[in-house]
Amino acid sequence: MEKVFEKMKFGMLMVILSLAFSLSAGEVKIAVERNEIDAKYQWRMDHVYASDAEWEKDFERINPLLDKFDSMKGTLGDSPQNLLNYLKLDEEVTILAVKLSVYANRKGDEDSRIAKYQGYRDKMSGAFSAFGQKTAWAEPEILQIPEEKIWQFVNDTPELQIYRHYFANLLRSKAHVLSEKEERILALAGEVTGGPSNVFRMFNEADIKFPNITDENGETIELTKGRYSALMKSSNREVRKAAWQANYETYENWKNTLAANLAVEVKTNVFYARAKNYNSALEAALDQDNLPVEVYTNLVDAVNDNLEPLHRYITFRKNVLKLDKVHLYDIYAPLLPEVKWEIPYQEAQKTVLAAVKPLGKEYVRGIETAYANGWIDVYENAGKRSGAYSSSFYGLPHPYILLNYQDQVGNMFTLAHELGHSMHSWYAQENQPYIYSDYSNFLAEVASTFNEELLSDYLLKNIKDKQRRLYLLNEQIENIFITVYTQVLFSEFEQKIHEVAEAGKPLNAEVMNGIFADLQKKYYGPDFELDPMGESRWNRIPHYYRNFYVFKYATGMAASTALAQKIKAGDKKARDAYLKFLSSGNSDYDINLLKQAGVDMTTPEPVTATLNRFNELLAEMEKLM
Repeated sequence: MEKVFEKMKFGMLMVILSLAFSLSAGEVKIAVERNEIDAKYQWRMDHVYASDAEWEKDFERINPLLDKFDSMKGTLGDSPQNLLNYLKLDEEVTILAVKLSVYANRKGDEDSRIAKYQGYRDKMSGAFSAFGQKTAWAEPEILQIPEEKIWQFVNDTPELQIYRHYFANLLRSKAHVLSEKEERILALAGEVTGGPSNVFRMFNEADIKFPNITDENGETIELTKGRYSALMKSSNREVRKAAWQANYETYENWKNTLAANLAVEVKTNVFYARAKNYNSALEAALDQDNLPVEVYTNLVDAVNDNLEPLHRYITFRKNVLKLDKVHLYDIYAPLLPEVKWEIPYQEAQKTVLAAVKPLGKEYVRGIETAYANGWIDVYENAGKRSGAYSSSFYGLPHPYILLNYQDQVGNMFTLAHELGHSMHSWYAQENQPYIYSDYSNFLAEVASTFNEELLSDYLLKNIKDKQRRLYLLNEQIENIFITVYTQVLFSEFEQKIHEVAEAGKPLNAEVMNGIFADLQKKYYGPDFELDPMGESRWNRIPHYYRNFYVFKYATGMAASTALAQKIKAGDKKARDAYLKFLSSGNSDYDINLLKQAGVDMTTPEPVTATLNRFNELLAEMEKLM
């Protein structure tokens, strides 16, 4: 139930701060311990709980609260007050459980080697499972109340009127809500069906260990996920290839285990979809946000109709880098290696703040608060979770942002991205009651990529140096390449492996490799060469354990690109509409909220416009170079 938004640019995960290396020349460089990092660069988890003892004391409140649901069973249709009492108790338990979960998960992410917080996570997994079991009867019971009686309760009871959209959305899903006994069985299965995700997380964050390699300076370093992404940006092809091989070989050693684990995840999604009377796992996943399947298929079709610019970009890379063929370890190689553009964290903070000024003083003040008030965990340390994300929920003191910052331009964009998530949460929670204070995964990537668009625009307007302009153009091209083209490639793979499972066919490493190989060749075109290990690129992508999530990066970027155009032009009405969108949470259906903000995602137009932008940027870069 805790919402965590992650930005992991899969082929090139977030680059990490160089201070995470030890300093002795000739030694193997290893990540620093957390206590070696200045506290001002660490988030303030004591804002949630001052100590572990306070967490444990609060955890003891869960079961007594859950027991209160027992006496409510069978009474919700008797009176509006009974219905309201249930909703209020559900709210109280959810806020408490998520508060506990946020602390457990964020402390665990600080250092995944600490068994205590793994234990806290396990406790919360059990608590959420018990919560689901205790309330499995509730929605089926509400749906047994005659619809006209529900609306009479709402109309006659002022405190129930804020739940109008909640009830409308619940009634919409009536065909997919099962009997009380069936819903309870599904809830009981929750801890088991969450297994593949937990297994992958522990493998990928705690157990996996990469070999040592030689870096550009001839020094032996321990490869980490953060260093891997930095090394893939090296101008030395031999270093890139060595890092790529070390990374891929490590996962390749586990390909059958990882395939079996992902296959169980896929079959779990298929099981739930069929149990809930959906035609497919894709339909079930999209229905949570009331999205038609066409939103997904239109996205895939629009990208497939516009692969020529991507093929041209791969050819452009081949020519600039003077290669016979482009391999996976060449995709993020710098096209302008002579441009050395370091951005220390403090400079990144100031630049992002300047870039978002078109959104107004309140938005700027919110980001200043984030910088000063312990929202952000900045640097890598040994055992820390890789990548970046924003985590927030109603009732918390503020959002939390995890970074693994290195002094590079791309990391500044990551900061802007995660602040977009956090400010979306902050606006929604300040302006909506609990029931609408969240927002769906479909909307999650709009505010984050919107901030990146503003940052790109600000830099292009203020950078006069031709080489840095070229660098920025390339960054924008790569952003669309990663956020749209790559995520849709990943999405096609996800869709196809679910279709294999739904057809009752075997789903193993060989099948997955074949599908992923064909997609990469199709997307990257004739000047790309796929190395054998690249076929199993799927096995290191954590978002495949989030049930049709990756496509939302692409739709989010398409929506934000469309929304940003008017605001960048100084349209105050467009700005106000966007801030209202941020403040709306999930008080209406996603498609409606985006339409009110000024973009229609039921059509392929926003996606096509974003890919046209990719083509224009590439044309300008080709001309300048």
